Amino acid sequence: MSLGARIKARRKELGLSLRELAAKTGVTASYLSKVELGQASPSIDSLRAISRALSVPVFLFLMEDGPASPVVRAAERLKLQRSHSRLMVELLTPDLNRRMEAFIFEQEPGSGNYAITPSQYTEEIIHVLSGQLEVELVTGTYQLNVGDTIYFEGPSLKSLKAIGTQTMRVLAVVTPPVL
Repeated sequence: MSLGARIKARRKELGLSLRELAAKTGVTASYLSKVELGQASPSIDSLRAISRALSVPVFLFLMEDGPASPVVRAAERLKLQRSHSRLMVELLTPDLNRRMEAFIFEQEPGSGNYAITPSQYTEEIIHVLSGQLEVELVTGTYQLNVGDTIYFEGPSLKSLKAIGTQTMRVLAVVTPPVL
Protein backbone atom coordinates (compact mmCIF):
# COMPACT_ATOMS: atom_id res chain seq x y z
CA MET A 1 0.00 0.00 0.00
CA SER A 2 1.37 3.43 -0.93
CA LEU A 3 2.01 6.28 1.50
CA GLY A 4 -1.04 8.18 0.23
CA ALA A 5 -3.25 5.10 0.45
CA ARG A 6 -2.16 4.52 4.07
CA ILE A 7 -2.98 8.14 4.97
CA LYS A 8 -6.37 7.93 3.26
CA ALA A 9 -7.20 4.61 4.95
CA ARG A 10 -6.37 6.00 8.40
CA ARG A 11 -8.32 9.22 7.72
CA LYS A 12 -11.37 7.20 6.64
CA GLU A 13 -10.95 4.88 9.65
CA LEU A 14 -11.24 7.94 11.90
CA GLY A 15 -14.19 9.29 9.90
CA LEU A 16 -12.40 12.53 8.95
CA SER A 17 -13.00 14.49 5.76
CA LEU A 18 -10.09 16.03 3.86
CA ARG A 19 -11.15 19.46 5.15
CA GLU A 20 -11.18 18.24 8.76
CA LEU A 21 -7.72 16.72 8.39
CA ALA A 22 -6.52 19.91 6.70
CA ALA A 23 -7.75 21.98 9.65
CA LYS A 24 -5.87 19.72 12.09
CA THR A 25 -2.61 19.77 10.12
CA GLY A 26 -2.34 23.23 8.60
CA VAL A 27 -2.00 21.58 5.18
CA THR A 28 -4.57 22.40 2.48
CA ALA A 29 -7.26 19.87 1.59
CA SER A 30 -6.22 19.99 -2.08
CA TYR A 31 -2.62 19.16 -1.15
CA LEU A 32 -3.78 16.30 1.10
CA SER A 33 -5.87 14.97 -1.79
CA LYS A 34 -2.81 15.00 -4.05
CA VAL A 35 -0.78 13.17 -1.38
CA GLU A 36 -3.50 10.53 -1.01
CA LEU A 37 -3.61 10.06 -4.80
CA GLY A 38 0.18 9.77 -5.03
CA GLN A 39 0.48 13.01 -7.02
CA ALA A 40 2.53 14.81 -4.34
CA SER A 41 5.04 13.77 -1.70
CA PRO A 42 4.65 15.34 1.73
CA SER A 43 7.54 17.12 3.38
CA ILE A 44 8.87 15.78 6.68
CA ASP A 45 7.02 18.52 8.55
CA SER A 46 3.74 17.81 6.73
CA LEU A 47 4.07 14.08 7.33
CA ARG A 48 4.66 14.67 11.04
CA ALA A 49 1.60 16.95 11.23
CA ILE A 50 -0.52 14.36 9.40
CA SER A 51 0.67 11.55 11.67
CA ARG A 52 -0.09 13.63 14.80
CA ALA A 53 -3.56 14.51 13.50
CA LEU A 54 -4.24 10.85 12.72
CA SER A 55 -2.74 9.67 16.05
CA VAL A 56 -0.22 7.26 14.56
CA PRO A 57 3.59 7.27 14.42
CA VAL A 58 5.14 8.46 11.15
CA PHE A 59 6.82 5.12 10.51
CA LEU A 60 3.45 3.40 10.02
CA PHE A 61 2.91 5.45 6.87
CA LEU A 62 6.39 4.71 5.53
CA MET A 63 6.65 0.97 6.16
CA GLU A 64 6.78 -1.39 3.22
CA ASP A 65 4.27 -4.21 2.88
CA GLY A 66 5.70 -7.63 3.73
CA PRO A 67 9.13 -8.35 5.15
CA ALA A 68 11.78 -5.76 4.33
CA SER A 69 14.96 -6.75 2.55
CA PRO A 70 18.10 -6.19 4.62
CA VAL A 71 19.56 -4.38 1.59
CA VAL A 72 18.60 -0.80 0.76
CA ARG A 73 19.62 0.02 -2.82
CA ALA A 74 20.80 3.58 -3.46
CA ALA A 75 18.11 4.15 -6.09
CA GLU A 76 15.37 2.83 -3.79
CA ARG A 77 16.03 4.91 -0.68
CA LEU A 78 13.09 6.73 0.83
CA LYS A 79 13.78 10.45 0.32
CA LEU A 80 12.12 13.22 2.28
CA GLN A 81 12.56 16.97 2.05
CA ARG A 82 12.11 19.29 5.00
CA SER A 83 9.63 22.03 4.12
CA HIS A 84 10.95 25.60 4.00
CA SER A 85 14.55 24.43 3.70
CA ARG A 86 16.87 22.78 1.26
CA LEU A 87 17.49 19.78 3.50
CA MET A 88 17.12 16.35 1.88
CA VAL A 89 16.94 13.23 4.05
CA GLU A 90 17.56 9.73 2.65
CA LEU A 91 16.62 6.76 4.84
CA LEU A 92 19.33 4.07 4.89
CA THR A 93 17.53 1.52 7.06
CA PRO A 94 15.16 -0.96 5.35
CA ASP A 95 12.11 0.35 7.18
CA LEU A 96 11.20 2.46 10.18
CA ASN A 97 10.28 -0.42 12.45
CA ARG A 98 13.80 -0.80 13.89
CA ARG A 99 15.62 0.15 17.08
CA MET A 100 17.74 2.69 15.23
CA GLU A 101 17.55 4.78 12.09
CA ALA A 102 20.32 5.73 9.71
CA PHE A 103 20.04 8.66 7.32
CA ILE A 104 22.07 10.69 4.88
CA PHE A 105 21.31 14.38 5.29
CA GLU A 106 22.21 16.75 2.46
CA GLN A 107 22.03 20.53 2.76
CA GLU A 108 23.32 23.50 0.78
CA PRO A 109 25.44 26.05 2.65
CA GLY A 110 23.51 29.12 3.76
CA SER A 111 20.15 27.35 3.71
CA GLY A 112 19.49 27.82 7.41
CA ASN A 113 19.76 25.89 10.63
CA TYR A 114 18.06 22.59 11.17
CA ALA A 115 17.24 20.65 14.32
CA ILE A 116 14.71 18.08 15.37
CA THR A 117 13.77 18.21 19.01
CA PRO A 118 13.16 14.56 19.82
CA SER A 119 10.05 13.71 21.80
CA GLN A 120 12.08 11.08 23.61
CA TYR A 121 15.66 10.52 24.75
CA THR A 122 17.94 9.66 21.83
CA GLU A 123 21.60 8.99 21.20
CA GLU A 124 23.00 10.21 17.88
CA ILE A 125 26.16 9.96 15.82
CA ILE A 126 26.85 12.20 12.84
CA HIS A 127 29.74 11.59 10.43
CA VAL A 128 30.61 14.19 7.76
CA LEU A 129 30.87 12.73 4.24
CA SER A 130 31.33 16.02 2.37
CA GLY A 131 31.25 19.74 3.07
CA GLN A 132 31.37 21.23 6.54
CA LEU A 133 28.88 21.05 9.40
CA GLU A 134 28.34 23.25 12.42
CA VAL A 135 26.70 21.45 15.34
CA GLU A 136 25.37 23.52 18.22
CA LEU A 137 24.85 21.57 21.44
CA VAL A 138 24.01 22.91 24.87
CA THR A 139 27.69 22.29 25.74
CA GLY A 140 29.07 24.36 22.85
CA THR A 141 29.36 24.80 19.10
CA TYR A 142 31.50 22.41 17.03
CA GLN A 143 32.68 22.73 13.43
CA LEU A 144 33.19 19.42 11.65
CA ASN A 145 35.05 18.72 8.42
CA VAL A 146 35.05 15.70 6.09
CA GLY A 147 35.80 12.56 8.09
CA ASP A 148 34.92 14.10 11.47
CA THR A 149 32.33 12.45 13.71
CA ILE A 150 30.32 13.72 16.68
CA TYR A 151 28.32 11.78 19.28
CA PHE A 152 25.66 13.44 21.43
CA GLU A 153 22.48 12.83 23.34
CA GLY A 154 19.50 14.11 21.33
CA PRO A 155 18.11 16.53 23.91
CA SER A 156 21.43 18.45 23.88
CA LEU A 157 21.11 19.30 20.15
CA LYS A 158 20.23 22.91 19.41
CA SER A 159 20.94 23.08 15.66
CA LEU A 160 22.79 21.71 12.64
CA LYS A 161 23.99 24.00 9.87
CA ALA A 162 25.87 23.51 6.60
CA ILE A 163 28.80 25.92 6.48
CA GLY A 164 31.56 26.55 3.97
CA THR A 165 31.09 26.53 0.21
CA GLN A 166 30.24 22.89 -0.57
CA THR A 167 27.05 20.91 -0.14
CA MET A 168 27.11 19.15 3.20
CA ARG A 169 26.40 15.40 3.27
CA VAL A 170 26.41 13.58 6.58
CA LEU A 171 25.64 10.09 7.78
CA ALA A 172 23.47 10.18 10.91
CA VAL A 173 22.51 7.25 13.12
CA VAL A 174 19.83 7.73 15.79
CA THR A 175 18.51 5.38 18.45
CA PRO A 176 15.67 4.99 19.20
CA PRO A 177 14.07 6.12 15.91
CA VAL A 178 12.72 9.65 15.66
CA LEU A 179 10.43 9.23 12.64
